[in-house]
Amino acid sequence: MTGYEEVKKRLRGSIAPIITPFHEDGSIDFQTLEKLIHWHIESGSHGISVTGTTGEPSSLTVEERVQVMEIAAKAVNKRVPFVPGTGSANHEETLYLTKKAQELGADAAMVIVPYYNKPSQHALYRHFKVVAESVEIPIIIYNIPGRTAVNLEVKTMARLAKDVPNIIGAKESNKDFEHINRVLLECGRDFLLYSGIELLCYPMLAIGGAGYISATANVEPRKVADVYNAWNEGDITRALNLHYELMPLNDVLFKDTNPAPLKAALGMMHKIKPVLRMPMDLPTKELQDEIRNVLKAYVELPEEAGTI
Repeated sequence: MTGYEEVKKRLRGSIAPIITPFHEDGSIDFQTLEKLIHWHIESGSHGISVTGTTGEPSSLTVEERVQVMEIAAKAVNKRVPFVPGTGSANHEETLYLTKKAQELGADAAMVIVPYYNKPSQHALYRHFKVVAESVEIPIIIYNIPGRTAVNLEVKTMARLAKDVPNIIGAKESNKDFEHINRVLLECGRDFLLYSGIELLCYPMLAIGGAGYISATANVEPRKVADVYNAWNEGDITRALNLHYELMPLNDVLFKDTNPAPLKAALGMMHKIKPVLRMPMDLPTKELQDEIRNVLKAYVELPEEAGTI
């Protein structure tokens, strides 16, 4: 348990869920991925995650997911915690990817509740227990019922936290804040709980959460990280001010399915080629105009930054 306790002290703050950049032909742009990771670390992100929802994992082959993890692990180079997403709807794929994360030296693996299949709570317990027991690195459960069509219930989470020592936390992309409070109550206050809902990042800290995994960090890594920094330093007023300052950006980045607005914004910032793999696509021209107008309040855009 000593190793888990040590990593639990470091897995706090803003763990940035990096997008997967593509070339115009749809192939992965690994060079830009490296640049994005360096930018995030230089901007103060407290950790790096790849191949989570924001990284379009369902549009990647298993081999591509491994490649993204490999490049990311080398780019991070132990400067901050590295927490790749290794879950899928397929149990064997999840086992394979989680073991690969361990081989690459990941500090933890984030494993999503299997989507589409809609497993029962008993089946979810078995799935996560088997995956966690297949490795020695910590596991962070990723509960996002809006994407998976099934909610990992508090009693199931608590059972897993009790029975499986390396299940150390959860990312809750759950708008039910009562549920989130009860996770900490039932799993223990030392259970690492992260918000995956942008407007709940600050409230998560207030109830004793460990931080957040916010897609908005892709656009404003420093300010997103500074919400945690201010809170951690006891400057509650500054943390709250940053929370409300980021709200218009959070809102516009979720007017279409993540990461489509993010990739449009990063394209306007000239950070990436704004390409998604089908069936995903960029937002409409009208929403891109709105994104650009909101973005101007946060970053300095190149003169030619318009719709894509």
